[in-house]
Amino acid sequence: MGGGRMPNPEELKRMADKQAAPIVEKLKSDPNNTALLLQAGAIYHAALQFREAAAYYGKAVEVDPSNVASRIKLASSLFRGGDVDGAIAQLNRALADDPKNANALFDLGIIRLQGKKDGKGALAAWRQLLKSNPQLSQDRKDAVSKLMADVMTTQGDRHGIEGAPRNDGH
Repeated sequence: MGGGRMPNPEELKRMADKQAAPIVEKLKSDPNNTALLLQAGAIYHAALQFREAAAYYGKAVEVDPSNVASRIKLASSLFRGGDVDGAIAQLNRALADDPKNANALFDLGIIRLQGKKDGKGALAAWRQLLKSNPQLSQDRKDAVSKLMADVMTTQGDRHGIEGAPRNDGH
């Protein structure tokens, strides 16, 4: 694609199909190869083909249900493909297996906020993220704290949310 224009969805799909073709071919003889399934999922996700990505990530999760990273990737594709509830369900399952997983907690907050307009749910996820992951980099902590502050500001209720900083002297 020359000329600096963004490819349209059909072009993106064709490009992803072409890039994924050798992987899909290998999957015919090795359909439960999670590395190949994740590779195919990543190609389709990068090409904004979220349903296809979710299908490959979903198969990877079927093959290895305890792989939290695969489940988080599945949740991301589901969310971007419009299945907010499916994404939240996958993240909750990931957190059942790994309750402190920073990526799952971060994504759960984002999806609750953007997909469900649930600021309190987002804050709860991010509060748990910060509480259970003291080893997070300062940059990541700052980014999460800013997201939390933005939510509290837009909700207009800084001290009505349990655990939120109060600025009324209490």
